[in-house]
Amino acid sequence: MTKLSVNINKIATLRNARGGNVPDVLKSALDCVRFGAQGITVHPRPDERHIRYQDARDIKPEISVEFNIEGNPVKSFIDLVLEIKPAQVTLVPDAPDAITSNAGWDTIKNESFLKEVITEFRNNKIRTSIFIDADEKMIRNAAKTGTNRIELYTESYAKDFHKNKEKAIAPFIEAAKIANEVGLGINAGHDLDLDNLKYFAKNIPGLLEVSIGHALISDALYLGLENTIQLYLNQLR
Repeated sequence: MTKLSVNINKIATLRNARGGNVPDVLKSALDCVRFGAQGITVHPRPDERHIRYQDARDIKPEISVEFNIEGNPVKSFIDLVLEIKPAQVTLVPDAPDAITSNAGWDTIKNESFLKEVITEFRNNKIRTSIFIDADEKMIRNAAKTGTNRIELYTESYAKDFHKNKEKAIAPFIEAAKIANEVGLGINAGHDLDLDNLKYFAKNIPGLLEVSIGHALISDALYLGLENTIQLYLNQLR
């Protein structure tokens, strides 16, 4: 079964909008685990506008499932990951002012940089994943960086799903086949939701993990967090 990692950034966004500690980000992470999440994802940005670096430090020793920290590997981020040593680090090439991640790595242009960063993480026994578009050249070259996995950037799939789901998923099926061929594990994330998740998971060979935040937390406002996590898990079964 594909694992569900819940991204709790939006919970931190709500907390930061008012100040104080409501909702409690650590308690929310623990609740997600209690309700069935098989992983917790955080994406601390340098301006800490949602998840703060200290949140990541607080969460790591308290959860019993895989902890995935994602972000742009600037020095402060690298230092944080090496300090915490999560199960997985996902490298995302987002600009400091990006509202959300909007592109995968150019693994050809950035091969030497990625190789250097990934080597450091792997030497510290941290599994690495690269956020990447469903592009054959980028996936094949990702294997040269030494990464363990890729995370397929699924916004285009989600955007076109209701227009033509077969056409929308076709590039991702090919991308997964290539990743399997070159020995890369496959994660996925971005705009996956209760409408499109089951079809994606059913058709992507070797899908190990999905990271879902915005849609899941939004659904939880209406359906409740426990029920929502169970609904997402059911899409993966």
